[in-house]
Amino acid sequence: MIVAVTGPMASGKNYICSQFEKKGWVSIDCDKVVHAAIVECRDQILETFSSDASRMNISLLNEDGSINRRALGAIVFSDPELLKRQENIVYPFVGDKVNAFIEENAGKDVIINATVLYKTPELLNRCEKIFFVKANPFKRFFRARRRDKMPVSKILDRFRSQKDLLKKYREAATGIPVEIIKN
Repeated sequence: MIVAVTGPMASGKNYICSQFEKKGWVSIDCDKVVHAAIVECRDQILETFSSDASRMNISLLNEDGSINRRALGAIVFSDPELLKRQENIVYPFVGDKVNAFIEENAGKDVIINATVLYKTPELLNRCEKIFFVKANPFKRFFRARRRDKMPVSKILDRFRSQKDLLKKYREAATGIPVEIIKN
């Protein structure tokens, strides 16, 4: 069986996945796959976003030459078109890695842990069920603040951008049952 565990930022997706793993499931964390994609696609990201970074007075590179993910986020989350460009670079890599993980674990119960899996229909359609994790917004805020050490404004921006996430899953996941887990 292949399922998705999804939900907004700091809702507890990783915790829910860990509970499934205790029962023998295997999971792939798409956040980590996206981070690997940013490393792998470094040159294409630089080529695509350098002029935007320059215009916004943002440096895309860390001192070691790697992509500064927070700087990239500041750019791509400022404009839906820029986000789409970044997704067009990163999502093919993510799709390949997730599909490879599923194939490597054939015969096992697999979890795809992803916030925006609805944006990759080819992966979403491999799922037999979607577990949507919900948590109290205050609890989510303090988890995010402690974990990500982001400014309050950035956390609230991310929360706002994910407010209709459940609706987006219900629209995208036609025929796939969506179960809500409160965490």
